Amino acid sequence: MTERDDQSPAAGTTGPSPGDGRLDPATEAFVAHRNLLFTVAYEMLGSAADAEDVLQETWLRWTDVDLGVVRDRRAYLVRITTRQSLTRLRTLGRRKESYVGPWLPEPLLTTPDVAEDVELADSVSTAMLLVLETLTPTERAVFVLREVFGLEYDEIAEAVGKNLAAVRQIAHRARAHVAARRPRIVVSPAESREVLQAFQRAIATGDLQRLLDILAPDVVLLADGGGVKRAAPAPVVGADTVARALARVAAVPLQTAWVNGRPALLFQIKDRIDTVLTVRIDAGRITGLYAVRNPEKLTHMTRQTPLRR
Repeated sequence: MTERDDQSPAAGTTGPSPGDGRLDPATEAFVAHRNLLFTVAYEMLGSAADAEDVLQETWLRWTDVDLGVVRDRRAYLVRITTRQSLTRLRTLGRRKESYVGPWLPEPLLTTPDVAEDVELADSVSTAMLLVLETLTPTERAVFVLREVFGLEYDEIAEAVGKNLAAVRQIAHRARAHVAARRPRIVVSPAESREVLQAFQRAIATGDLQRLLDILAPDVVLLADGGGVKRAAPAPVVGADTVARALARVAAVPLQTAWVNGRPALLFQIKDRIDTVLTVRIDAGRITGLYAVRNPEKLTHMTRQTPLRR
């Protein structure tokens, strides 16, 4: 992981500016698109820490670019970010191979407006990021740039280093792959809140039958402790088994929050977040539960992260 310069625009500041208070053109363009670039990198990687490193690398390369030859600064910045993300994905893939237990994306405490953009919220949900994990790196890049950010195929071709025909084929293949694995219907924020509130009441009251009514028969619980915190080493499958596992945390204080654009539950111990629990909902029932306990993955739960398309 690279060492960040806290004064650089990649670190979230406004960066250097001339004496009259205005930003130089390179800095102005980067700052204007910073949240978009972070969102691209995060959807590519599922890791906020790695996304921030990619932004730092993007900024360093952007400062060497001759702006006089850049036709579309947004597209050029997205291209740099995509290429850096693809490089980072290879390193991340090697880390996942040696990861202890199930690997889950790093949760983000998001701003309320992310939930208002239903498509964006769906694209950064834990369930969707796990679907994206099943794509090859190039398929993931093409899918994210086309389906989430609406880039033209020629722009994507430049970003991933493929010809136009190949990119169209990759996009078709990735779209079919994702469609077969994602929830059939995008769940509204209101429905997500309703299901999560019912789930929270069932846990708090220890009402096993109510919990079983909310969980789908084939529900899967994944817990990411990273070998640091205690967590199930393999997926927990089935409503009865999952309900028994959840009964053990009935006494832990719960708090709701917007995580990755969706309502989620925070398990707190001594005023510190111990676990972030997000869910996948299909046809009004919970089909997936994702519990992140690894402390290294909870650092972005202390402040809201703005995401943009």
